[in-house]
Amino acid sequence: MFDFLEEIEKELDEPIRLIAVGGTALTLLDAKPSTIDADFTLPTPDYYVFKKALRNTPHGFNVDCWAEGMVFSQILPEDYLTRSTLIKKMKRIHLGALNPVDIVVSKIGRLDERDKEDIQTCIKKFKLKKNQILERAEKIEYVGREKNYKINLDYVVKRFFG
Repeated sequence: MFDFLEEIEKELDEPIRLIAVGGTALTLLDAKPSTIDADFTLPTPDYYVFKKALRNTPHGFNVDCWAEGMVFSQILPEDYLTRSTLIKKMKRIHLGALNPVDIVVSKIGRLDERDKEDIQTCIKKFKLKKNQILERAEKIEYVGREKNYKINLDYVVKRFFG
């Protein structure tokens, strides 16, 4: 991952904030051994700079990225940046990872089997409490049928907290 980002960095003229999400964040937080792709969210101006650098750099990674705290079909509250953990400060990339609670609430929307495993890992490794997840989930904007997110949230609470 770091070698890949060093190559991307060569294409950057200005510094950017790159926040890993999902399995990428879990890998960087030492909660998961590896991930099958690289997922990021970035402030909007950085998003366009990163996408351009990504296009100009040959790589073999499957990279998904979203702007302004969007992760898949969820939009995180504006404080996602300040809540994230700095992983590595490179020359032009400040690489962070989402806060574990934000990882959980961003995985609830899709909630496939891999998401369920990642949620369980987050809850156990970071000793997350039910109320932390519920409080943060209330602040999420869900793009799509909001009732689906609420159904998934109820499922996660029942499955992992009884």
